[in-house]
Amino acid sequence: MRANVLFLVAAAALLPFNVTAKDTHSSGYVQVSDQVIAEQRANLAKNTEGKGFGPQSPRDLDSVTGNNQIVFNAAPAYTEMNLCNIHFHANAEHKGGEFTRYAGNGDGQGYQSGYQYSGQLTEAELAPVENEVCPSGHGSLFPGDTIEVHYVHSTAQVKPGPTLGSCLSDSISNPQFRVETQVYVLVNDKNAGDFGQLTKHETVNGLHQALNIPDATGNPVQYAGSTTGPGYNEKGSPYQVTWSVRPKVAKVNIESVGAWCKGNVFEEDHAHGVRNLVVNPDLLSKIGQ
Repeated sequence: MRANVLFLVAAAALLPFNVTAKDTHSSGYVQVSDQVIAEQRANLAKNTEGKGFGPQSPRDLDSVTGNNQIVFNAAPAYTEMNLCNIHFHANAEHKGGEFTRYAGNGDGQGYQSGYQYSGQLTEAELAPVENEVCPSGHGSLFPGDTIEVHYVHSTAQVKPGPTLGSCLSDSISNPQFRVETQVYVLVNDKNAGDFGQLTKHETVNGLHQALNIPDATGNPVQYAGSTTGPGYNEKGSPYQVTWSVRPKVAKVNIESVGAWCKGNVFEEDHAHGVRNLVVNPDLLSKIGQ
């Protein structure tokens, strides 16, 4: 995971080429077999069958089909809710739009898996940075990496803070949840998006709001789902979530992400793992209904 990108021809620095996190720094990493992922999916099906779990997340956004019969009302627009948490995952949990390249099976626990930006970057954008970015026991972030950012909103009277617990209230035990989702690719470019600004929040008309969620990355795909994360690879999530996932990727300055990880109200300092893509039709809602 630590190998740097090799620059073979200096004159090619301005030429675009395909890149993924796997291409740039995951050489030598041993991934679990397809059988491990298949067993996890089989256990998920077994552990949810006949138990009334609602539709699950993440999913392939380009597939509208789903057989799950549990329905719930869509959450209000995020501008009518309170922002309660912002966090991000290493690689996209969802598949679709400009993030369709599979990173691989990973370690079987949600790391080095998920989906990556399928577009092109330049060697300049991929140039290594001096300091480690958001280091953790699962590694650091590098130029060229993809992250999926979740702007979590709640109808409860809450304020921004760490974990899903910040989205819950003693006064309302069943608030509605909405996750506004943006996939970013990290680049070594000070002119790219500033993550501090992209996560900036303040109170607007009495509601805690994220002020700069991108609005030029395509029409969001909205669907009924659940909370995510690798802890749900083999069991169902009991939470009902309205998802709104933008299909286009935005570029963000990797150093601004590193600065954010060093201090924020959400107490986030590293990337989270990803849940396996949910492919069982019985655990998916039908998009567009």
